[in-house]
Amino acid sequence: MDKLRLAVAGAGLIGKRHIEMIRNSDKSGLSAIVDPSPQAAAYASELGVPIYPSLAECFAKDKPDGIVLATPNTMHVDQALECIAAGVPAIVEKPVAHTVEAGVKLLRAAEAAKAKMLVGHHRRYSSVIAEAVEVIRSGALGKLVGVMGTTLFYKAESEGYFDGPFTWRRELGAGPILLNMIHEVGTLRALVGEIVEVQAFASNAIRGFPVEDTAAINLRFDNGALGTFLLSDTAASDRSWEHTSNEDKFRYHLAHTDEDDCYLVCGTWGSLAIPTMRLQRFLKDEDRSWHKALDKSEIKLEVIDPLAAQVAHFCDVIRGEAEPWVSVRDGLQNLRVVEAIHQATRTGQVVRVEIG
Repeated sequence: MDKLRLAVAGAGLIGKRHIEMIRNSDKSGLSAIVDPSPQAAAYASELGVPIYPSLAECFAKDKPDGIVLATPNTMHVDQALECIAAGVPAIVEKPVAHTVEAGVKLLRAAEAAKAKMLVGHHRRYSSVIAEAVEVIRSGALGKLVGVMGTTLFYKAESEGYFDGPFTWRRELGAGPILLNMIHEVGTLRALVGEIVEVQAFASNAIRGFPVEDTAAINLRFDNGALGTFLLSDTAASDRSWEHTSNEDKFRYHLAHTDEDDCYLVCGTWGSLAIPTMRLQRFLKDEDRSWHKALDKSEIKLEVIDPLAAQVAHFCDVIRGEAEPWVSVRDGLQNLRVVEAIHQATRTGQVVRVEIG
């Protein structure tokens, strides 16, 4: 079977990761890069692929079988609409849109056109998350009671994360709620269920930027389970998915830990710590007491790079062999939850999340 020709729009950090996955896949090859910057032109020359300043020029001169949109958030919807109009399947990086209203516009267009479009919540392709979902759905934990989650790490000023061309990360519209919590929302929805209410506090007390650096979030799920989540990009900790999962060996291999988890899902019969996959549960009804020991085991599995799995799945979607695991509708729901969290931090109120 011939490899599919995939292009990538945006040759920044995440764009280069997508390029790496596409070039290493046995299902795809890199056809072009779309990016107007001189740095991208030099990178394309290094790889020996064409570069175009716009989607329109790329589609007119060298229409790919599919494209990854790894461009700034504010460009996602307009570029995705351009892909729909040209009939080009696309992965739209998260967040699917810069506002819920823009996301609704894209959803209507994508569904009307029956477009082959995925949203880049790549953790849904994680072998660890997939196994955790299966364990929970099997009923091994009993009726779900709650979940505790953390994303705690230190984004270093000394590495220029907030400086130069990245000063936008200091401002409203950036911050860990939008940049990082949106990943966690997708994971929490997969593990526990739909999030229907949120309550949250945010703080910028450490860095003093206009945008938050820390947030504490309470969640209510549609099945009655409750959740808590602590989020900070200025905490000296490795309790984050990036550090504990060992899925991104390119960026986090020096900081990886096998000792910590960043999720604990609890039910009436047992609990599952993720990503170590340490399972604790009662085996018999008469043993369900806080005075008796839980049976303890650890589920072993192969950790794969979810970005590679996402590219493979995208190729299957393009060929008509699969339906998107993370559709525009799913990506929009993640964004609705994140916007509700932002609203809760501003108002101090419990905010209801629209489901749709």
